Amino acid sequence: MTLSTTAKLKRFYNRFSSEHQVLVLINADPDAIASAMAVKRLLWKKVAGVAISNVNIIRRPDNLAMIRLLGIPLIHIDDIDASRYHRVVMVDSQPDHHETLSRFTVDIVIDHHPDTSPASIPYKDIRPKYGAVATIMTEYLRAARIKPSVKLATGLFHAIKTDTGNFQRQTAIEDVRAFQFLFHHTNIHLARRIEQAEVRLDFLKYYKKALQVMRRRRGRIFVHLGPVVHPDICVLIADFFMKVDSINWSIVSGVCEKRLTIIFRNDGIRKNAGNTAKTGFGHIGSAGGHKSMARAEIATDELRAVVRPSDEALVSRWIIKRVEKKGAPS
Repeated sequence: MTLSTTAKLKRFYNRFSSEHQVLVLINADPDAIASAMAVKRLLWKKVAGVAISNVNIIRRPDNLAMIRLLGIPLIHIDDIDASRYHRVVMVDSQPDHHETLSRFTVDIVIDHHPDTSPASIPYKDIRPKYGAVATIMTEYLRAARIKPSVKLATGLFHAIKTDTGNFQRQTAIEDVRAFQFLFHHTNIHLARRIEQAEVRLDFLKYYKKALQVMRRRRGRIFVHLGPVVHPDICVLIADFFMKVDSINWSIVSGVCEKRLTIIFRNDGIRKNAGNTAKTGFGHIGSAGGHKSMARAEIATDELRAVVRPSDEALVSRWIIKRVEKKGAPS
């Protein structure tokens, strides 16, 4: 039986008491940040306190602008004393999505990625057909009869736009309805300021390298950037190449903090990026995602068993071979 959002909200609230200190764990991106904001608003005056903690280092200019302009207090996981918290909530992630997340005993998971979390988690609301967790959180707010503040609405609005690629990637009718609702409460000028802060000046060198090393094969662009200061650079460049006409796959990789990250994007027509990532690279690292967007991460120690991580040309050829062998259709 499918529960209504009102019934799910009641079960969500039943996990908390007024004495609880709550920790919301995120791998910070717009959807995770906005969803954490919504959790904090839902729990306002219902618990003793809510802290939002990011497990990643945030370097993307649009994410930094979102945090600054919306006044979102984040505490990096290294500065968190886990013993202070009675409940741990995870939004837009699951325990196996990041090695740091797996160290926590999680009480609540709300996500739109395929369910990979333990059945023992007391409360899970996982909806893989949704384009954004921000949509789920908007439904919770509406079920709670909470009118979002301008900053919260703007954050959720931006998150839905980002995770659905302006409704050009996986999108459910619920995403559209949530977006329409939020539009009436959003500061559009504020949202535009966040969106426009996409590229830092020092990121331009990666675009230059991508244009120099890219390989085009039957409508697919492959780029291996070698060392990058942050994996999100691969995301930016993968999205950039999907704006080129005649390109229906963009596969961009880079190495950061002893880990190879491979980002997959496609046009969503008779393709499945999540399957391609999982079948091509899941045997050696973590991999998965949706039809039009996916990610694989491989520790360089594991990568050495098949290819030398420092040899960029070899890594590039290995990625192309794995993708073409395991089925990224043209």
